[in-house]
Amino acid sequence: MKKKNIVELCLAHGLGGLELSALYCHDYFKTKTASYIVVAPNTKLDNLIKDENKFTIKRNKLFPFIPALKLAKFIDEKDIDIIHFHWGKDIITAVLAKLLSKKKPKILHSRHMNMTRFKDDMYHRWLYKNIDMLHGVSKQVKEQMQKYIPDRIRPPIEPVYLGVKESSIDDKKVQELKSKYNLKDEFIVGMVGRIEEEKGQFLLIEAMKKLQNLNIKALIIGHTMDEEYLKKLKQNVDDLGLQDKIIFTGFTKDVNEHMKLCDTVVLATKKETFGLVVVEAMINKICVIATNNGGPLEIIDEGINGLLFDRTSSDLVDKIEYLYNNSEKKLSLAKAGYEKAKREFYHETQMQKLYDLIEKI
Repeated sequence: MKKKNIVELCLAHGLGGLELSALYCHDYFKTKTASYIVVAPNTKLDNLIKDENKFTIKRNKLFPFIPALKLAKFIDEKDIDIIHFHWGKDIITAVLAKLLSKKKPKILHSRHMNMTRFKDDMYHRWLYKNIDMLHGVSKQVKEQMQKYIPDRIRPPIEPVYLGVKESSIDDKKVQELKSKYNLKDEFIVGMVGRIEEEKGQFLLIEAMKKLQNLNIKALIIGHTMDEEYLKKLKQNVDDLGLQDKIIFTGFTKDVNEHMKLCDTVVLATKKETFGLVVVEAMINKICVIATNNGGPLEIIDEGINGLLFDRTSSDLVDKIEYLYNNSEKKLSLAKAGYEKAKREFYHETQMQKLYDLIEKI
């Protein structure tokens, strides 16, 4: 039986869990079959990928036929059987490319973001009738798709969690980072993710104001999506006199080494669909604190392998202070989190499940 040739499509400009998932799928699928990845030029994802099977297409919101035609030609040239796209805004490009191509590949859509409105207009009915399978990154996402996409046009939905690799850590790099950030024996709270309001960095800053008399520092790690929001955050840090307590690292490729600096990693998104950063911290044996909503509820067993908070700065203070004063509990939560990440969210296992779905389409 011929193996199916796959193209991963992700024209998003950011570099978060969604974009990295496209790359991780491509890297895994190419060990199984012919895999290609299509990204927008000069994006962070484009700059990250060094692969001869990469192809770039510029997204065109007003004239989607232009990128779709380029993708259709690529599909026919490479004999593509499956278009696998991740970003919701790529749906029109994927569907048009399918229809414009001679090959007429099947389409799998991995849904990473929350779905909040009904897809029952003529435009969406046409789109979803041309999609062959939906993949939800959590049970919550699957339930949302069942709610908002009408039965008569909804493709089959399969939930498969995202996975994480247990990476080797560059201990020398960790020590260099400690020196760079002037870290000594402080308790370090980390927040990893794009700098934008929905990620909740402001909550950590508010919490740090209440914790400023303790030997605690915070690392805010990630690239900036909203420059104005970053300016407000930094101004707030100055206004609260926390310049020596909070460090903005900016974008880094050394995420695991930065996590290894931390005693705990916080996810403060209001409603995360999954929470890849949570399982990344767990696989790095770092205790996690996450909002008690959305995806983290499917990952964290409260008080067993992590902590949940109600997305108020006061509750975040309580959770951080609890870990600060209970080092043994912090270590036991981290150990249990690592064991669960290995057991239920391991990269190879989850990627094979996703590849098996592709084989079924």
